[in-house]
Amino acid sequence: MDRTTTTVSAVRSVGSDAVAIDLETPTDFDAAPGQFVTFSLPAVSDESRFYTVSSPDVEATFEITVGIDPDGELGPHIADLSPGDEVAISGPFGSAYYEGEDRVVVLAGGPGVGPAIGIAERALDDGGGAALVYRDDEPIHRERLDALADRGAFVRVIETDGAVADAARESITGDPAEQVFVYGFADFLDVATDAIETAGGDAEAAKVENFG
Repeated sequence: MDRTTTTVSAVRSVGSDAVAIDLETPTDFDAAPGQFVTFSLPAVSDESRFYTVSSPDVEATFEITVGIDPDGELGPHIADLSPGDEVAISGPFGSAYYEGEDRVVVLAGGPGVGPAIGIAERALDDGGGAALVYRDDEPIHRERLDALADRGAFVRVIETDGAVADAARESITGDPAEQVFVYGFADFLDVATDAIETAGGDAEAAKVENFG
C-alpha cells in the first residue's frame, strides 16, 4: 500500500521508554504479524521510521511497538501522540512473517519482542503452538508475555546472551511443522543463529529480520 494517513486509536506505555500504538486499519491494508510498515508524523516531519506489526491481526486496528528515544527527532512527538491524531504509513513490507505455521519458535532481542508476541498470539489463536525466547535487560510487554504463558506457550525472558542457547534447546523441537523466527539487532541475530544451530535446528531455514 502506498503512503496513506490513518488515525491513532490508542497509546499505552508497555515498559521503560516504550509505547504500543494502536492505529486504525486503512482500507485495503492487510498485514501479517512480523511484517513492518513505514511510519511518519506529517505534522512534524517527513522523516520516517520502520516499525513491525506487533498485534496478532489487523482487522479493525493494528499495533506497532515503539522504543522512545527522548532525545530523538521523532521520539518525543511519538510519545505525545493521543487518540485521534493522524500519522502516515505505507506497506506492509518484509518476508519474515507468520504464514500459518503449525508451531512457531520466536527468538527476540530488544524491540524484536513486538513481532514475537504478535506471532505467538496469532499461532495460538489459530490453534497452533508457540514458544518465545526474549533477551532484554529491561523487558517490555510483560502483561502479554504472562498471558502467553497462561495460554500454554513456552516463554523465557532472559537477561544474558549466554542463556539464549539454553532456552533455544528447550524450545526448538526440530519438528518439520515448526518454524523458527528471529527478530532483533545484528548482534542479537548472531547470538540467536548460533543458538539455533546449538539446539539442533537449521539457522538457514529460520525467518530472520535484522533491525539494523
